[in-house]
Amino acid sequence: MPRPGQVKSSADERLSDRIALGVLTRAFPPELVDEVVAACGRVEQRNRLLPARVVVYFVLAMCLFSGQGYEEVARLLTHGLERMGRWAGTWRVPTTAAIGRARLRLGPEPLRALFARVCRPVATRETSGSWYRGWRLVAVDGTTFDVPDTEANAAFFGRPGVCRGQEKSAYPQARVAALVECGTHAVFAAEVGPLAVHETELAQRLSGSLTAGMLVLADRGFRGFDLWRAVAATGADLLWRVKSDAVLPVRALLEDGSYLSEIVAAKDKNRRANPARVRVIEYTLTPGGTVYRLITTILDPKAASATSLAALYAQRWEIENTLDEIKTHQGGPRLVLRSQHPAGVEQEVFGFLLVHHALRDLMHQAAQHTGQDPDRISFTRTLRIVRRHVTDQAAYSPLPTDPGTGHGPA
Repeated sequence: MPRPGQVKSSADERLSDRIALGVLTRAFPPELVDEVVAACGRVEQRNRLLPARVVVYFVLAMCLFSGQGYEEVARLLTHGLERMGRWAGTWRVPTTAAIGRARLRLGPEPLRALFARVCRPVATRETSGSWYRGWRLVAVDGTTFDVPDTEANAAFFGRPGVCRGQEKSAYPQARVAALVECGTHAVFAAEVGPLAVHETELAQRLSGSLTAGMLVLADRGFRGFDLWRAVAATGADLLWRVKSDAVLPVRALLEDGSYLSEIVAAKDKNRRANPARVRVIEYTLTPGGTVYRLITTILDPKAASATSLAALYAQRWEIENTLDEIKTHQGGPRLVLRSQHPAGVEQEVFGFLLVHHALRDLMHQAAQHTGQDPDRISFTRTLRIVRRHVTDQAAYSPLPTDPGTGHGPA
């Protein structure tokens, strides 16, 4: 049996064993959390009731048990430790105020750093629905999170447009842009910003997470020549929908009905001195219906036909489903984040993303074991199972290591 604070290797355990150990410590081992905390300069100079490692796990648990109060989350997180003999002494559940102060001390940096260390695309070559020929399918999109109506949040994040008859909108909102692996719903890059920052600006910051061999899908909201150039410069290929009034001159007709064209920056629309070559695919879903226009960096029809790319574009909706999993199922209907300050909001957003990635990685492993498509496994059922089992076997003690007893974090 492993000592408290340790996680058994995945090679030695069944899926049920892994869930019982707690998905949080399986995905984010204590030694990795300690390393990230130290790298961010959050190591305590004195013993505290809530050391930084515990606060990281608390934030993750808070985003797993969304809707529960601070003190109840702390109870859920440590439930079973006493029964399993994993105590070095007594530990009282901290007050809501103490937990709030601990979260402020921790800040968002360790959660963001942990996300950068752990959250990657998870599909293998055998993962169903994750690939088109040699391309890994990914999508980019943006969303907003309602945040508490505090002076600090309102000043930093701003509010959405006011509806008729209302003096002000109910909640300030944080904007988030994310990259998602379509076949597994794994979020592997994200940026958080004020509502006034357009999602295309946040998306441009995500380009460092893209590589050659990826095919990036995006909707009409992700416009702009600079963004297109920045994403294409990563070596990834692009398949984006554009508005029907976009100027796309025909430069050469291709055998599959698509055509070569070019796009330019808005300031260069007259001279067209520095164009980017694109291939345009136009199609309708029904005769006489809406004309959809896609542009892509895949210029050769033999590499990917117009028909196959038009059908493939529907995979973009997987990111919509992913965001719904996070906000509606993991967070709960009408989710409002609980953080009173902007730093706490960013910390909480990355907490949600980390927990979601851990769940989706677990689902991917289960799908591989049974030879299924990850989409065939229920996210809500997985969430219920993990919530039920993570409280049964917590994998760390909230107390410092006691060399005399062997209990406590490794």
